[in-house]
Amino acid sequence: MAKRVFLIVLDSLGIGGAPDAAKFNDEGSNTLAAVLSCSDKPFPNLAKMGLFAIDGEDDSRILSYKKAQDAIPSPIGSYARVREISAGKDSTIGHWEIAGIISDRPQPTYPDGFPEEIIRKLEKATGRGFLCNKPYSGTDVIRDYGEEHIKTGKLIIYTSADSVLQIAAHEETVPLEELYDICRKAREIMTGDDAVGRVIARPFTGEPGNFTRTANRHDFSLAAPSSTMLDLLKSEGYDVISIGKIYDLFAGRGLTESNPTQGNTDGIGKTIAMMDRDFTGLCFVNLVDFDMKYGHRNDIKGYAEAMHEFDDALGTILGKMREDDLLIITADHGCDPSTPSTDHSRECIPLLISGDGYRVPCNMGELTGFNNIAGIVLTALMSRRYERDFCPETNTNTPDEDNIMSYVDLTNLKTTAKEEDIRELIERAVSLKTASVCIQPCFVKDAVRFSQGRVAVCTVIGFPNGYQTTGTKIYEAKEACDNGASEIDMVININFVKSGRYDEVFDEIRLIAEAVHEKGALLKVIIETCDLTEDEKIRLCRIVSEAKADFIKTSTGFGSAGAKVEDIVLMRDNVSPDVRIKAAGGIRTVDSAREMIGSGASRIGASKLGE
Repeated sequence: MAKRVFLIVLDSLGIGGAPDAAKFNDEGSNTLAAVLSCSDKPFPNLAKMGLFAIDGEDDSRILSYKKAQDAIPSPIGSYARVREISAGKDSTIGHWEIAGIISDRPQPTYPDGFPEEIIRKLEKATGRGFLCNKPYSGTDVIRDYGEEHIKTGKLIIYTSADSVLQIAAHEETVPLEELYDICRKAREIMTGDDAVGRVIARPFTGEPGNFTRTANRHDFSLAAPSSTMLDLLKSEGYDVISIGKIYDLFAGRGLTESNPTQGNTDGIGKTIAMMDRDFTGLCFVNLVDFDMKYGHRNDIKGYAEAMHEFDDALGTILGKMREDDLLIITADHGCDPSTPSTDHSRECIPLLISGDGYRVPCNMGELTGFNNIAGIVLTALMSRRYERDFCPETNTNTPDEDNIMSYVDLTNLKTTAKEEDIRELIERAVSLKTASVCIQPCFVKDAVRFSQGRVAVCTVIGFPNGYQTTGTKIYEAKEACDNGASEIDMVININFVKSGRYDEVFDEIRLIAEAVHEKGALLKVIIETCDLTEDEKIRLCRIVSEAKADFIKTSTGFGSAGAKVEDIVLMRDNVSPDVRIKAAGGIRTVDSAREMIGSGASRIGASKLGE
């Protein structure tokens, strides 16, 4: 369960492929492809998060970019393509859907400008006249109407293809607080059928011919029609912290702290600073420049440079993540800077996840609905973890020195074993008072049923060669525990050991240990000593200790040799005191078993002992 979730929205970084793009006149739009067409420089950290492993990246510009790379890092977490299901493609609806609300109708737009009735209401409420009243580019509108605005004091009102009412004013002609108050009054007027998603204050400065919009933009958003994940988290006592325009998009609701920003660089800096703070809950970030400065202005080069800035910072963010942090990177819509349009585009969005609960690379495919993200956030913060009630209880075996079989995991891992063989094994184990029975995963449920709590059930994963992926092994381990196995014997990835990829070997053991311990079970790690050099054995002893496994085990019994006394001694001298040793493979006599125990083993794996 995560303590902190960082949800970062790269505003407008769509990845194309929306199945309903044609309904929005956006067929073929792909923001990511447009950006990559401008730069073949690597994005190492976004690549690590899985950006270039998402299904459906068949745009020729993305394929050309990938081909130009020397290498693309493998993902470190989960990744998916997510399609929008709300009836809109603007930031408000996109963020609402991320937070759990599906909008079944689009917010109103005004392709011919606002009706005269609305203009009259605005003039009456504000005491000022209005200029323009057309769909317009934000930079063009101040160029074309800025001088008249300064001379007359009339406000510049304009819209776009999105559901917005925007009011521009020079900061020396209309002070900021007055402009904000005007926008609040406009927000009160724009209700009912005229409930636009956002009323936006657009202050600017400068002289005629050289006007510039300032960073003092402020959005007055329509309040969400029902509770969002922000409201739920806040009501449950979690911290809900916003960075960037999240406050505006949710009309301030559901937040415990707001941190406005003046663009991407400021937002990235505040996000990194937040990672050094201790809180419990959600930090929700919007980086607006991708959309506002580059997407809407069709500035492909600027968009690419902003992505590189974020990618560089992402390396720092990943380095600052704590063990119980979860990082989610996504978008809210597209804004393809390569198309003639300067408006948002209907596109799928990327979903990149790393951290608590998502440390195993996983292609999640295509998800339907941005609201999947709300589910991920709420599950990470609010779900509970349940240990299994194993019978007999885990770790209750107490070996009896007078009964060598009390040290033994009585084993049948034959490929030809039948159900009746497992039943017979259990009856023999019960009569001999063994530590457990070790059987095939497919028989775990049956073994638990046959045992009825009389003997612990152990099984194997990644067996016997160990070269399955980490995700496969974790699934095997969890399923085995859920089926009733209270002890798991896993085989390490010897291929990675021989390749010197010890970090990955450590990560795999650690992740499986976490998964097994979360269920309340024990983990034994089989290193297959017959295939290792002495240096490799020593290094693996230390890795198994650091990864918090319960046992280190010599052999599968399927290798070229089994347990040896010298290996037990080496393990005893190199594992931490809380890691026990299991000797297995070729132990057929009581004398050899006692020799192993005398050398440091506390568990024996054997199939013939006791016959």
